[in-house]
Amino acid sequence: MADDTHGRLVDVELDESIGRTTPDIEHERNVAIFDLIEENRFDPEGAPEGGRFRLKLSIADRRLVFDIRDEAGEHLVTHILSLTPFRKVIKDYFMICDSYYEAIRSSTPQQIEAIDMGRRGIHNDGSETLMERLKGKIAVDKDTARRLFTLICALQRRA
Repeated sequence: MADDTHGRLVDVELDESIGRTTPDIEHERNVAIFDLIEENRFDPEGAPEGGRFRLKLSIADRRLVFDIRDEAGEHLVTHILSLTPFRKVIKDYFMICDSYYEAIRSSTPQQIEAIDMGRRGIHNDGSETLMERLKGKIAVDKDTARRLFTLICALQRRA
């Protein structure tokens, strides 16, 4: 059900100049982009209510760059965030993801479930950090923040 009072992303692009990573991470990235486009809340401060936006995520000079454009592709605003507040949670997320992908290949369902619960917890921590860092710049809901955090991790892994 569409909510015309909230803005939404209609396109998300990752900076491809930093290369590709493992098939597992690429799959997670593609799923996150698909899910994000399907359902999201994305309200840049000062943008028209119910706007439709294009987002390009990149990393420049060890900073996270949100290049936001309108649906037609006209530049609206660029937000640059320090990656420092994300470093520990991203490092922990990478470690548990590596464990999770290995467990899928060789562990019992109970072990996989336990690792996945930890992975989701760390993922929630990262998305909460993102929501805090975007406060006053871009309003997002929890699911949108989770999917954006997945994409930030994909960028970091490739950078």
